[in-house]
Amino acid sequence: MKRTLVLSAIALFGALQTFAAEPPRLIVQIVVGSMRAEDLNRYAANFGEGGFRRLTDGGTVYTDCRYDFQQTTTPVALATLSTGAMPSTHGVIGARWIDYTSNRSIGLIDGDRGPGAYQLIAPTLGETLRQHHSESQTATVAAEAMSAVVMAGHGGETYWLEPTRCDWTTSAYYAPAVPEWIDHSNDERYNLSYISTEWRPLLARDRYINSRCNDVVFPEKRGRERQEEPRPEQLLEPGSDYERLLYTPAGNTAVLGLAKQLIAQSKLGADRTTDVLNICLDSSRRIAEAYGPESIEVEDMYYRLDRDLADFLTFLFAQVEKGNVTVVLTSDHGTSPSYDMACGETDRFNARQFEVIVNGFLNVRYGSGDWVVAYNDKCVWLNHNRIYERGLNLAEVQNEVAIFAMQFRGVSHALSATAMRSSYFGSGYARRMQNSFYPRRSGDVVLNLMPGWIEEQERCRSLSGSMYGYDTEVPLVFYGTGAGQQHVGRSVDMTAVAPTLARLAGATQPAASEGEVLPEIVDL
Repeated sequence: MKRTLVLSAIALFGALQTFAAEPPRLIVQIVVGSMRAEDLNRYAANFGEGGFRRLTDGGTVYTDCRYDFQQTTTPVALATLSTGAMPSTHGVIGARWIDYTSNRSIGLIDGDRGPGAYQLIAPTLGETLRQHHSESQTATVAAEAMSAVVMAGHGGETYWLEPTRCDWTTSAYYAPAVPEWIDHSNDERYNLSYISTEWRPLLARDRYINSRCNDVVFPEKRGRERQEEPRPEQLLEPGSDYERLLYTPAGNTAVLGLAKQLIAQSKLGADRTTDVLNICLDSSRRIAEAYGPESIEVEDMYYRLDRDLADFLTFLFAQVEKGNVTVVLTSDHGTSPSYDMACGETDRFNARQFEVIVNGFLNVRYGSGDWVVAYNDKCVWLNHNRIYERGLNLAEVQNEVAIFAMQFRGVSHALSATAMRSSYFGSGYARRMQNSFYPRRSGDVVLNLMPGWIEEQERCRSLSGSMYGYDTEVPLVFYGTGAGQQHVGRSVDMTAVAPTLARLAGATQPAASEGEVLPEIVDL
């Protein structure tokens, strides 16, 4: 009798172990654009229990996470998040670059069949999962085509908003047309229902931490005239539905709304084979850039996103059997302080002026010519054909431009492509610049700006794209299957996310992955 009980107990224990080790039926990655690591704590007092706090209170929270490279822009960071590789390996160095042979501008997702993963080199998590499990489904939804394509990679359901009508769309690269249920939603102009005529605050004025306000309209106080600080010029354009969708919290609401429909319509997580859903919230980034991280607009966006997230999580865990879901919450990068928040406005880097002056310098040095082909994302591309025609040494010209660039206000470092090809930088600023460098695509000279400096761009108070903590440090939370309730303080590189999720799904790591699997999520 005792032997029977012991055998039964062993069998039960084995069954429990098998269930505990069962991969999640659905992995959901939620990327909040331009969310700093500190934001989850900064605004926690005004969050509800079902959104951000549900994840942070019940999941595994990594408190020291960062991208270990300089070029912390959205396409570059999303490529690292989805492949587990550094830019020096996955090859995404920006939205565009120059072909050195033809001097032609190459777009990361440009192609004859519409936006697609034409120039992506390293396989993403979704591609890897479909190769390992032929029955796995992958889907991606984002406000912008760039974000959707980079997260999705080569294949899977991939949707984004088109600017003219604010409809959900895809490209022939992924599918001949959107499904009928999306077509029906587009016909009803459903996305326009999220847009309000004015941006009203979610909370009372005295509950907000931030102070600067542009477009949020607080109601008048009863019994006396509203008395508020003078408001700067409003940024929203009344006539543009697309602008009002992407530059207000409505954009995040629309993306999460489509994500819910995708789960139901595509039956994501309906069987034991792991599926993946990527959600990229680009409106968060647009709002942070336009209004600055110190604004009430950014703060109100987080409070509204918290409510949308609570609704999404409730739906998600009810939809998938036994709630066998893993949710990852993170960001593509942080964002700089607003250039105009100090006592006086901080100078910004004028990229066009820099390009003209550098070309003038080379004219004086080597004779008249179109020496600079382009400047973009802190990279200078030189005209190699012109340099070779004049019999010049490319490395010497690159070095001269790098030295000359250091004379510009706001430039803290400048490295030539030759230096990054021929040397190994194991630490400091040069290592992070080298981690962003891909020889076939990166510029001849790469710049880094001083802390707080950003490039001068229209409608941008704040930008990402530096090696400083406000850009590189991001939140990372795992919740659900595989994630216990704990806070982890050790340093974590963001290349760890993709291989960890692949291992959690029982698949091999993405081929170019360089990150280490997180032992708190996957029992090694």
